[in-house]
Amino acid sequence: MKSKLEIARMCPLSKAMSNLGNKWKPIIVVVISDRKLRFGQIASRISTISRKVLTDQLREMEVDGLLTREEFKELPPRVEYTLTEKGLALLPILNLLEEWEKKYHE
Repeated sequence: MKSKLEIARMCPLSKAMSNLGNKWKPIIVVVISDRKLRFGQIASRISTISRKVLTDQLREMEVDGLLTREEFKELPPRVEYTLTEKGLALLPILNLLEEWEKKYHE
């Protein structure tokens, strides 16, 4: 017999929610959207997130395959973030969640 944890890990919704992690990852996905942004640009668009938390979230999202990090060998150093195909596929889902929120919680 499988434990509750094993069953939860097999559930597609549980897997999806673990990729999204917490409140910041969906917001980061929407902010980056279909463009390339530098760290400072992302940070300025999400003023309530600390730089440490943003750094941690971006790293996790890169590991999860939601975004790519491109580092340029320049002075000063420049890094750009873009969503992968997997990350871009979240945009319509997150847009539906926004519509749901507007409809039922205003």
